[in-house]
Parts: sequence; structure tokens; C-alpha cells
Amino acid sequence: MLEKINSPKDVKNLNIEQKKQLAEEMRKYILEIVSENGGHLASNLGVVELTIALHSVFNVPKDKIVWDVGHQTYVHKIITGRREELKTLRKLDGIAGFPKSKESDADCFNTGHSSTSISAALGMARARDIKGEDNSVLAVIGDGALTGGMALEALNDTGWSKTKMTVILNDNEMSISKNIGGMSMLLSKLRTKRSYNKSSDAVKKIILKIPKIGKTIVKIVIRVKRSIKQLVIPKMFFEDIGFRYLGPVDGHDIAELERMLKISKRLNEPVLLHVLTKKGKGYPMAEQNPDKFHATGPFDLETGESKKEKKKDYSKVFGEKLVELARKNDKIVAITASMKDGTGLTEFAKEFPDRFFDIGIAEQHAIGVAAGMAKEGTIPVVPIYASFYQRAYDQVIHDVAMQDLPVVMCVDRAGVVGADGETHQGTLDMSFFRLVPNLTIMAPKDFKELEEMLELAIDLNKPVVIRYPRGGEDEYKMKQQEKLNLGKAEMLKEGKDLTIIAIGKTVARAMKVAETIEKEQKDVLVEVINTRFLKPMDKKTIKQSIEKTKNVITIEDGTIVNGLATAVQEIIQEEKLQGIKIKNYAYPDKYIEHGSVEELEKIYEVDEEAIVSDFREEFKEERKQVKNGQTAIIKGLQEARR
Repeated sequence: MLEKINSPKDVKNLNIEQKKQLAEEMRKYILEIVSENGGHLASNLGVVELTIALHSVFNVPKDKIVWDVGHQTYVHKIITGRREELKTLRKLDGIAGFPKSKESDADCFNTGHSSTSISAALGMARARDIKGEDNSVLAVIGDGALTGGMALEALNDTGWSKTKMTVILNDNEMSISKNIGGMSMLLSKLRTKRSYNKSSDAVKKIILKIPKIGKTIVKIVIRVKRSIKQLVIPKMFFEDIGFRYLGPVDGHDIAELERMLKISKRLNEPVLLHVLTKKGKGYPMAEQNPDKFHATGPFDLETGESKKEKKKDYSKVFGEKLVELARKNDKIVAITASMKDGTGLTEFAKEFPDRFFDIGIAEQHAIGVAAGMAKEGTIPVVPIYASFYQRAYDQVIHDVAMQDLPVVMCVDRAGVVGADGETHQGTLDMSFFRLVPNLTIMAPKDFKELEEMLELAIDLNKPVVIRYPRGGEDEYKMKQQEKLNLGKAEMLKEGKDLTIIAIGKTVARAMKVAETIEKEQKDVLVEVINTRFLKPMDKKTIKQSIEKTKNVITIEDGTIVNGLATAVQEIIQEEKLQGIKIKNYAYPDKYIEHGSVEELEKIYEVDEEAIVSDFREEFKEERKQVKNGQTAIIKGLQEARR
């Protein structure tokens, strides 16, 4: 079946049995590709039948399907003409792991973060009504994403507006980790509706067969049933806020899904279709370990084991150090936005369950809660991925920094992360955090420095940001030259001809660049500064070095706008330093596409090779100018003698 699918029309032409066969072939195809390329596996295996049913009933691109988060769209991409392209999944210049409108008009809205789909879909539906069009608009959202405040805001607006659109709640009881919170409890109770309705229908049929009094008994039972229903299924939340609630329906029964989708299509009001799916469906290891197979690198299909050796990474080092500190200091608490495992908090949660708080996919709430806890004397530590910290920016400014509260904000996956692309690259955090008063911003060059920075942050009694990259430390080993002190840079290497200023993971690159330059140019000595702090910055050390060498290179793993490069240029300007040559290496003012980290560094010329090559050219030009100048002087002297 799979080879025959080149467009949604091909799916519509299949009968139910053929669609079931297609579903199995889809799963096999996705497993083969993700096991080779890596990607989001469990979520895609869980929505195979739902996606087939959607394209059987609706007509994309006229009808709009907005996929929340968007990492579960592999089946959608196959059906909408990208079957062969899926083999290039997440590779440089290949197909993206998320919806991308530039790839296909079937991707009506770009997504990557959770809880945004209902808002976008409502906006599209309202625009449709203004234009007098008649297409359907749907949002497909997971139960985990409903813990995000934006999703609840959108549900509130949609229900009140009475706008015709459908929200498909893909309920698999999982986000990345097991779902928690009141919304999860509500959905758990709604799931009982399915078995409750089946049993009540069976009883109704039996009672109706009783002569004469059967109908009367049924009427009495219905009244009693309504009362019981409020006990079994407390107030129907979605209906109470203005939705027509349909379901729950088996998310792996294509025929039943199509029937319910057709009903939702006919209704001229907001509809919420509750679909029950199993994350990792069809691959036993993913079914049993959906969190492990949520997002995975290349793995062995037979064993489920990763093809890459698991090495120690920054998240693990952070988690281990936090546990060590928490044993000594009972004021330390940890907060996660549904990313316990990904951010290294698994052991903390086991050892300190009363001091660990998973608040769901709700980064704004995470920082708000942290601010409240800090105000009352605890020391909250909140690790969140860099690209997700954007969502909590107002709370960082208003709730934490403005009140100067001791919240330790750990920015995991900072810098370019690679294959997940624009929505997940962590290149903006230094830029937007640097604008916030009262923040201390640090970035470790290696694991040891991360541990020391965490110690300092805990003791500082101020709002602190610590940013660190995905994965492990650079293999280049650096000796610590100076003790970590607030706002003090580290002089790793002294020189007289060139200053290289770096921060975080790029410090190792700075050292390697310095060594290569000195090896090639025997008379050049390079000074290397590990700034450690973006804020407050060690202006004195940096100024002295720049004044001495007059030649400066900055290297950072973030955007060129308002990061390290800007901070150093501000020092040059404020101190009125004259005759300074400066070259900045950072990512440009744009969103960075997907590809491996190494490929992207090469493309944007921030890798070691590009920096050394630039110096060679600059050095060659300077030597040429010096030589020309010397020649001119000699000629001038000769003329004078004549």
C-alpha cells in the first residue's frame, strides 16, 4: 500500500482493510528511518491511524490541520507527497522533523513548541469566517500540551466564541514524561466515560424488553444515571466552556475515527474529539518505554539499543552535583516543566521527592512558582531547555529579577543543538537574558566549571542564569588557572599579539585556535580569556588585554546580536580604546536550520578551521602591508640620498 501513496487522494481511495494494511506498513517504514536517522518515534507510531483517518475525511491543503508541537507529523508528511524525502529526515538540506510550510502547503502552520495549536487554529478559523470561506480547521493536541497555559487560554476563547473548528485531543497519557496535574486527572476520569457508556447501553437494552414498565424504568434510570454520571465523570469541563464533546474514541480504530471525524465536520460549533492512543504503538520496546523512545538517536531495531555510545553529558553532571548540594542544604528544591529525565533531575526526584516539583509543560508557571518559593526562603533550581526558556521570559523579568529573588535558572541545550532545527536551537538566550537587570549570567567551559558555577549560584542569594550545551564537554582538556569568583574572567593563556575572548563551550575552541596559530606563526603569541560571566563582565581584564594586543577575536555559541561580541564592543567603546581590530564569531541574526552541529558550525564559519583560516588571510595581508611600507621607506631614503 505504501508505494501507492503519493497524495491524500490516494488514501481516500482505499477501503478500511487496505487502510489497516497501510497503517502497519507506515509503522515499519517510520521505524526503519528513525532507527537510522534518529527522531521522534513513539509519538509518530501512536498517531498512524488518526492521521490516515484525518486525510480520509478532510481535504488538505484547503482544510487546515495544525499539529501541536509537530514532532508527530511523519505520517502526515508521507501522505502529503513526502514519502521518499522522509529518508532524509533531520539531515542537512533534508526534510525537517516538524511541520514546515516551506516544504509543503499541506503544512499550514510551523510548530515546534507545545500548547500553541488551538490558538493558531482559532485564528485561522476566524480569518476564514471573515473571508466567507467554508473550509474546516482542526488542531491536533496531546494531553500533555493541555497543561500549558496558552492551550487553556485558547480553549477558553474558542468555547466562548462559538467558532466552528475542531480540537482533536490525542490522549496517550504521556508527554515526554508521564503526565501530571489536574488536567491529567480530568482526562483520566473522561476515559472512564467510554466503558461507562458501553455498560449503560447494554443495561438499557435489557430493561426495554420488560413488558409495559420497561420504558418507565428506563426514564427513571436515565435521571438517576445523570446524577451518577456527575459522580463518575465530574462536570464535563469541555462542554461547560462551550465545546461539543465527542468520545472517547479508540485512536487505533480507523473506521470509528472516520465516523467521529465526519460528525465533527458537520457540526457548526467548537468540537473537542477525545481520541485515545498508545504511544509507541506497534513497536513493543517503544510501547514499554515511551519516554526513552520519545526522541531518540539512531538505534538497533532488534534490541532497541542506541547505536552511539552513551557518554557523560552536561545534564547528568548538573543533576549529580545538584543532588550532592541538596544533601548538604535542605533549602534547595528542583522544579521541572515535564522534563525530569532530559534535564538530569531523575536522581534528585528519587532522593528528595518532597523537594521535587514537576509542574507539567508550563514554563511560565515553573518560574512563577520558583519565584514564590524563593520569596519564602527556599532556593529553587529550574533547568529548562534554552529554546523553552523563551516562554518564561516575562516571569524571569517580572517575578524573579525585578524582585532580585534567588532562583537558579539552568539553561540546558544552550547554543546550536542540531537536527531539531529552528524551533529548538538555543542561540537566543544570552541575547535576551543579557537585557534583564539583576541577572548574573555564567557559562562553564567544562564539567568542573559547571559544578563550581552551581555551587556559586546556590550561595549567591541572587537570580542566576547558568547556560550549558547539549552533550558532553570538549575532548580538549584545560587546566583551571584561577578560582571561580563572581564577575571575574579566567586568563587561560597569556600573549602579546592577539586576544581571543570566548565563553562556555567555545573556550576549548579558542585554545585550539590559539595553539594552531602559534604553531603556524612562530613569532605570534595569543592571549586566551575565558570570560565565564556574560554579566557582570570582567571589564578590567578584557580592557587590559585588548589594550596590549590591539587585535581581538570573540567566539560564542549564540547569536551575534547582544551576546559576547556586543559586550566586548561596548567595552571598547566605553573605554574609548583606539586602533582596535576586532573579529566576532557567532551565529547570524537569523533562525538556524537543522543539520548536525558540526555541519552548521562549518556553514556559518564559526568552527576552528574557519577562524584559523581568517587569521591566516589577515596575517598575510598585514605582513604584505608591512613589507610594502618598509619598501616605501627604503625607496624614500634612497631618493633622499640622491
